[in-house]
Amino acid sequence: MIYLVPLIGALLLASGLAIAYVIGGATVLAFLATDNSRYLAILPQQIFSKIDVFALMAMPLFILAGEVMNRGGVTRVLIRLAMALVGRLRGGLGHVNVMTSVFFAGISGSAVADSAAVSNTLVPAMTEQGYKLTYAGAITAASSIIGPIVPPSIIMIFYGALMGTSVTALFIAGIVPGLLLAAALMAVNAYYAWRDDHPRLARGEVPPLLPTLAHALPALSIPLIIVGGIVLGWMTPTEAAAVAVLAATGAGFFYDRLGPRAILESLKRTAMLSGSIFMIICAVSALGYLGAMERLPEAIAGTVTTLGLSPIQYLILLNVIFLLSGMVLDITVALALLVPLLAPVAIAQGADPVHLGIVLCFNLCLGLISPPLGGCLLIVSTVTGLNYWRLARAILPFLLVEIGVLVLLTAIPDLSLWLPRQMGLMGN
Repeated sequence: MIYLVPLIGALLLASGLAIAYVIGGATVLAFLATDNSRYLAILPQQIFSKIDVFALMAMPLFILAGEVMNRGGVTRVLIRLAMALVGRLRGGLGHVNVMTSVFFAGISGSAVADSAAVSNTLVPAMTEQGYKLTYAGAITAASSIIGPIVPPSIIMIFYGALMGTSVTALFIAGIVPGLLLAAALMAVNAYYAWRDDHPRLARGEVPPLLPTLAHALPALSIPLIIVGGIVLGWMTPTEAAAVAVLAATGAGFFYDRLGPRAILESLKRTAMLSGSIFMIICAVSALGYLGAMERLPEAIAGTVTTLGLSPIQYLILLNVIFLLSGMVLDITVALALLVPLLAPVAIAQGADPVHLGIVLCFNLCLGLISPPLGGCLLIVSTVTGLNYWRLARAILPFLLVEIGVLVLLTAIPDLSLWLPRQMGLMGN
């Protein structure tokens, strides 16, 4: 029975195994412990069918583009552009922090890469200007989750592959939620700037707009190539990812910060991250196969029917489950484990798969800035030397506002679906 998997998995996890081995090992042992062992012979075929998906090829390419960009000096260029645009406002460096995350999101699609890059550069600058270290770290971590929402998004590629949903539609659907999240964070920053009298940058500290914009054009061309090429139908997301790698490499050479060593490090890091993600996909696909044989999705649907949950009530329940899961699980693990089991019931009740993808991906991203784990909290804490729990307390106001944005996205599907519908990517 599939109920053996959590028990066996807990025992394997206690032994210190990596999560992919825990899931895979528990699943295989559950096969052997039940009368499903005869199906083990066709398990490899089931696993390879899950990873033999064209859209998944975009994932390592976007990871590589982000790695190359981070090592190629593009981050500093984007920060200077954000300073030129909003640096003169009160609490200017806080606004710069959020806007840099928006620019960064259009290239890397990774919250972890965003938090690491900005922690190294903007947090020291903010403390020099008089901001508290806890505040600088909190807004850095909070704004980093814009990365997986604004296209390109690695986790949306993953969701699209799991659910057979158009990655292009998911990318475009993430634009408005990502900008709405940025606006909400800038509003919170404006309030704290007024309350705590945060400084604005002096005129001499703000780079001139036009020269800075001209210098940033190679960096800004990367998200324009990605989104523009996909929207205009010139490229698939996978092809756009390959072009993004070339554009990021070109931008790195333009800014004279990219050499053979940096490229080699980017390739090694991409191979490690991609390999770990595909290992998780393989392990979870085995678990999904066992769940299908045990008719687990049908059991979940039957439970929902028995409880009499309406579509909106079930969506609220999903939000609670994914929010709690995101606090303790890696995003890719949570997506791979929960989406195939729980999302089909919501779609059967009438939920749009694109809207559902935006809500669930946004939800899991909140786990990156939520205790007890919080990947982005850990990175910002490590880079800045800030106590983890002090940082976790400082981020609470931003986290509550982001949960409010999640509630809006859940209640008003058109916030996500309006733009892809206007572009003809989905029906009305």
